[in-house]
This record gives sequence, structure tokens and C-alpha cells, in this order.
Amino acid sequence: MPRDERSRSALRLATAPDEEVVGLLAEGDIQILGLLPRSSNYTFLTRVVGEAGEVPAVYKPRAGETPLWDFPDGTLCRREVAAYLVSRELGWPWVPATVLRNGPEGPGSLQLFVEFDPREHYFTLLDHRPDEFRRIALFDAVVNNADRKAGHCLLASDGRVSVVDHGVCFNQVPKLRTVIWDFAGEQIPDDRLDDLQRLAGELAEGSLRVALGEMLSPGEIVATERRVERLIAVARFPEPHTDRPYPWPPT
Repeated sequence: MPRDERSRSALRLATAPDEEVVGLLAEGDIQILGLLPRSSNYTFLTRVVGEAGEVPAVYKPRAGETPLWDFPDGTLCRREVAAYLVSRELGWPWVPATVLRNGPEGPGSLQLFVEFDPREHYFTLLDHRPDEFRRIALFDAVVNNADRKAGHCLLASDGRVSVVDHGVCFNQVPKLRTVIWDFAGEQIPDDRLDDLQRLAGELAEGSLRVALGEMLSPGEIVATERRVERLIAVARFPEPHTDRPYPWPPT
């Protein structure tokens, strides 16, 4: 396929419905282009080619995960997928389409690569997009994100804010570490509470619980249910309650 045609195909698919992108990520041929810099784990930029076209994607093989003392070995890629599934159920924030599949370096997560402005991040965007970051803060509380850095919030080329890097989420122990504490103690808007109520139902007995059962342990799913229930009951954005509420480095 000529380069101009590939670019048009990638742009179309990057804004296509998730189902179409997920199908391509799940079934397309993965071609590794190279390692992405500044990653603590092996992270590859790839091209995924299928009948629907092709898209750039980020491939994180399980075999390239750095062991962590507080997360079971070989589970970070599954947590990436679980975070996408929760965001899709909530309808926010924008976590790019992510699947678990076998690739050239073995099983791992494969996520749509989003073109973004490297000059922009949480600290530069906050004043202009506070409501988007309120949703991201709530999402991180739900998934117990232990590493929400400013640079994990990307300003995509289409003007949307995308959030990435969710490999250290869903621990059963409270580990929320984030740069987004600006809304701590604020009341959660009613429409966001409605979304959390819907999520609670899916976690209790819906298709989301079934899908998460392939990515997380039963205890991690129960802990997620309880976090959502607490957010609904308190109806306020969480405040720091750990010795390490900020990630390091923050960017």
C-alpha cells in the first residue's frame, strides 16, 4: 500500500468506532517498527495491517515486563486491557482501544497509537480542560492507578485528551498515586455518579465482570467494586490517604 494511502487508512481507523479498531488490533498482522524510548518495560511501536486497513499501535509483551514487588509477574499487560474495558463501560476517559493477543515477542497488550503533541501534558492542559481531568481523576480512583504521571495525559492531534499507561492499576491494596489532586474533596457531579452507578451494576453481574475475569483476579474485581461503591456513597473526589500520593517522576 502506498504511503499516502496508508496514512489515510490510519487516520480513518484512528477515529473509527472502537469495534472496528479492536477487530483490526485483534486480527491484524503485527509488524514491529522499533522500541519506544524512555519506557521501563519493553514497549514496541508497531504497524498492524489487516483487511480493514492499518494503524500504528503500541505493543507491550508480557516477556518484557520488569518484575515489581507489589504486582504479580506477567500481569501488567492484562491490566492495560482491563483499564480500557472499564473506560469503555464508563464512556470516559479516552483510553485508546486495547486488546490482549499473541505477538512477535509473545502474548501482550496491543493498543492503538495516538498521534499527540509532545509539548502538552496534564500541567499544560489543566486550566483549559478541567472537566476532562475531573473524569480522569475519577477513573484513576476506580482503577486504583498507582502511576498517573502528567505525561500519561496526551493531547491528540484531533484535540481530544487521551490517557495511556495503565499497567500498574487494579491492585487490591490502596495505591492511588497521581498528579491529579486538584479536585480532591469536590462533590462528584450527578451525571458522573450516574455513570458510576451503571459501572457498579456491570461489575456486580454484567458482561464487564465476565470480561474482567479474564484480565484480573477475583479479589481485584471485588476490590474495584468496593472502590466504586465508596465513591458513590461519599459522592466526593478522593483525597490523598497514602504515604506516597504522587508518582515519581511526576512527568
